[in-house]
Amino acid sequence: MEITGIVEKFKSLYGANPIIARAPGRVNLIGEHTDYNDGFVLPAAVDKEIVFALQKNGSSTVRVFSMDMQQSAQFELNQMVPQQGWVNYIIGVFAELIKKGVKAEGTDLVFAGDVPLGAGMSSSAALESALATGINYLYNGGLSKLELALAAQAAEHNYAGVKCGLMDQYASIFGKTDHVIKLDCRTQQHEYFKFDFSEFMLVLCDTNVKHSLASSEYNVRRAQCETGVEIVRKKYPHVRNLRDITLEMLKEVKSEMETIIYNRCEYVIEENMRVEKACNALINNDFKTFGQMMYLSHDGLQHKYEVSCPELDYLVEMAKKHPSVLGSRMMGGGFGGCTINLIHKDAVDEFILKMATAYQQKTGLEMKAYRVKIGEGARVEIM
Repeated sequence: MEITGIVEKFKSLYGANPIIARAPGRVNLIGEHTDYNDGFVLPAAVDKEIVFALQKNGSSTVRVFSMDMQQSAQFELNQMVPQQGWVNYIIGVFAELIKKGVKAEGTDLVFAGDVPLGAGMSSSAALESALATGINYLYNGGLSKLELALAAQAAEHNYAGVKCGLMDQYASIFGKTDHVIKLDCRTQQHEYFKFDFSEFMLVLCDTNVKHSLASSEYNVRRAQCETGVEIVRKKYPHVRNLRDITLEMLKEVKSEMETIIYNRCEYVIEENMRVEKACNALINNDFKTFGQMMYLSHDGLQHKYEVSCPELDYLVEMAKKHPSVLGSRMMGGGFGGCTINLIHKDAVDEFILKMATAYQQKTGLEMKAYRVKIGEGARVEIM
């Protein structure tokens, strides 16, 4: 992301030299709907990001200008109540950092980004993570990366009103070039796994649909998982959630569960196992197995967890027929959004053209495609 224009705009608005804070969006390669079940996910930061120019202004007012929206806003630090629109994310980050002891004062901000909106790359987490990293640096807050991720997540919960898991902010802050992050959502600890991009590329295919079921069905799935856990806990009292349950344990109580509850639980348990297998495949540079785990993940999301949709399923079926694609699956909450595809580099252009043409003929909709490289996490740069 080019920062010259952001810096120039900052100087013209506020007449000062800023510092730069930046943070990326993310993709999740495998491990879907496992985060709120204390399971494992495998995200990576991408090479598209949100960039802030920021500096103290000696007052108690935060002034902010969005270059993408061409809008300005301001608020007082002693009156941080939720407002309408994008400024809520800014207010939320300041509020949560101050709660954690950061002595933030009046600040001037200009920001812009190239994380595509609505493509499931978590532009909101990139914004929160960039701003939290910048404010922590500017005011010597001394917060760790994990504390920053938790503050950014809390801003999303308490000000944007989205009860997201920790994965998005965590990936944005802990991202590492050419590495994926295996995050244990229970312990909030991670391991890095090298992802060799010499032969392969990740491509997102955007369905351009978002079915309204997404938010309501998300809460239903959570409740269904909890119902399954309660049934297993009667036999195994140590069980806290699906993370603690094996397929064997689940099978023992199958007769006591509705089929739909069993399917939901079985999917999550199997998905956690797929994350483990995918990481082992990366250690061995075995991209064929990695791709198979992606296909199996989609199959489970489609048939057992039932959060896919016809448009996503069609794109995965088309990808399966392409000889250069190793794996494909829906990414994110479901009912629309993108598929993520692991593909040989030299076939990418032809793949995108073929997929977009077929998708338009099938649905009448345009399919956008995003080539993804794995980038660096949140950081500060001094001008």
